[in-house]
Amino acid sequence: MINRKLTVSHAPFWHDGDSLFQMNLNIMLAALPAVIFGILHFGGPAVGVLALSIASAMLWELLFNVVSKDPISIGDLEAAVIGLIFGMMLPATTPWWVVVTGTFVAVVVGKMIYGGIGTNPFNPALTGMAILMLSWPVFFDADAALVSYEFDYPALAPLAALKYQGIAALDQFAVSDLLMGKQVGAIGSTFGLGIILGGIYLILRGYIRWEISVSFIAGIILTAFIFHMGNPDKYAPAMFHLFSGYTLLGAFFLATENSSSPVNTIPMFIYGFMGGVMIILMRNVGVYADGTVLAILLINLVNPLVDTIRPKALGKGVNNA
Repeated sequence: MINRKLTVSHAPFWHDGDSLFQMNLNIMLAALPAVIFGILHFGGPAVGVLALSIASAMLWELLFNVVSKDPISIGDLEAAVIGLIFGMMLPATTPWWVVVTGTFVAVVVGKMIYGGIGTNPFNPALTGMAILMLSWPVFFDADAALVSYEFDYPALAPLAALKYQGIAALDQFAVSDLLMGKQVGAIGSTFGLGIILGGIYLILRGYIRWEISVSFIAGIILTAFIFHMGNPDKYAPAMFHLFSGYTLLGAFFLATENSSSPVNTIPMFIYGFMGGVMIILMRNVGVYADGTVLAILLINLVNPLVDTIRPKALGKGVNNA
């Protein structure tokens, strides 16, 4: 007689039919508006940085697969997405060895040593960025990195200008200009409208959760508004913060990374809102002009704890003992 047993695995039990390849391909497509604008804006050097970032990220994963004798996994495009997002956060003049070092940290240290896809506790691209920013901060000073460029708008990174020149620096920047990419910054972070369109596309396709993005933006706006209302002669208004630096990239492409963000609805709102609050605190009170990278890594750190929050079940259990 055959003893048949019901084998139950971990949730989820229903698959929507999309593969990792399809998801990552759509993420790369969503990033294209911001990427293309960055290439047109910063020219050939931007192409070189992005190409090297994607290629080296995939190479590091391939080498790790070979050395560890694991199945080759670069076909799922996960490493390509890490390389693309990492490259988008770099200035167009970043030296090649900085790019290669950063993708090594992002892919090998940030992802592969934790077991590969789905097991990393921190966003891999942000892990690489954090290490580089702490090791060689001079390469991430957009004002110095892009000094050889000529722009038809103030050649100053908005958040750095605010940090070191004070509230008077805001007179140089119109919110509409910031939204349309008329600002000094990283290759893929300046064109706010393109990032928003890409984020909406990912939300509509179901690849990222709107709860995280919306609560993240709400945290930015509310916290910045409180600071500005408390002292408008010192702190910038909310819209300036929202459209400057890595903010929108964080809202749609960084904080929403699947492995390092919550899977439950209430924790998503808390997680995203905490990220927005921490960014403004770092900018207004801390020493960093932007703070997005470290703020999202911080909420990645508390994500497992936040994700345990559940609504209480209604009613009472029945004790059959």
